[in-house]
Amino acid sequence: MQTEPIGSIPRPPALLKAMQAFQAGAIPRQELDASFASALRDTIEQLEQTGSPVISDGEQTKPSFATYPLSGIEGQLAPDGVVIPFADGHTRQLPRLTSGPFRYGVHAASFTSAAKRYAKAPLKQAVISASALSLLYPADGIPGYAREGFLADLINEAESDIRGALRAGADSVQIDFTEGRLSLKLDPSGGLLRNFIALNNQVLDRFSAEERQRLGVHVCPGGDHDSTHSADVDYAGFLPDLFQMNVGRFYLQMASERDRKRVLALVSGLLRPHHTVFIGVIDVINPQVETAAEVRDRVLEAARILPVAQMGTCDDCGFSPFADDTSTARDVAFSKIRARVEGTAMAARDLGL
Repeated sequence: MQTEPIGSIPRPPALLKAMQAFQAGAIPRQELDASFASALRDTIEQLEQTGSPVISDGEQTKPSFATYPLSGIEGQLAPDGVVIPFADGHTRQLPRLTSGPFRYGVHAASFTSAAKRYAKAPLKQAVISASALSLLYPADGIPGYAREGFLADLINEAESDIRGALRAGADSVQIDFTEGRLSLKLDPSGGLLRNFIALNNQVLDRFSAEERQRLGVHVCPGGDHDSTHSADVDYAGFLPDLFQMNVGRFYLQMASERDRKRVLALVSGLLRPHHTVFIGVIDVINPQVETAAEVRDRVLEAARILPVAQMGTCDDCGFSPFADDTSTARDVAFSKIRARVEGTAMAARDLGL
């Protein structure tokens, strides 16, 4: 049975210290790059030691899962963009685009290429969705740069981001779409969600059917400082639209879901023959490390409802989507991943795979 990580691993304290020192002007870029390389190498080595058949770069060199394309284009951004509130009261704020044309300052291929220098196992690359970056454009527009022009540029850049990662050697590409469930909180009518899906599909439609089998979408209710932004939004109102995304793989938060059997039944009715669904079996915001037996039981629970041939497992979310989130210890994250790998293997044996 396939099993894959979702993305971010907590950065080592030495890297966080170096990032802060660089931002303060206390160390040169060369020293920061050395810290990045050390953290990346260690992360890949530890992921491979868990036995995970597919690994990621742990997003060690990203400022966050969402904002990496904005590095280098700070002159086109203002800090007062969309605010995302979390259940515990803290917020995250996106920047606001102030001028065009919109171009990524950094593409995901650079992360893939860096990780490939150390990785022996197949490497999955996470990218941010076009729909998330569409939130950069202000509601009152930008003089001389219409929204239509921005979206055309965004679609081109999002396609290049995915295609570049594949060309750089990514085994698969995961599109992070955590704003999907949140959109129903912002617009309960579902109009915003359907607009998001349509925008992402404009990107995906540029890929062949064979290529789309290597592309997946990850969804969760957010996971930052052990809090979420949309866990109270019912999956039932979200999943039918989500499965209109033109991808071959779906990575679904499930371990922390209150009524997994109900949601799994919904998923069963939405699966198409060309889909593989990866079920979250690790609750990344729960500090308790799951046992392999607990993971096995979660897999077997899903296997009673979903076709086993179309199933895989994953973590619910990244462990540290924002670089400054230290709520989960690095060793805890690796222990949880090891439990996922071992528990999935136990379930596969029980299922006769």
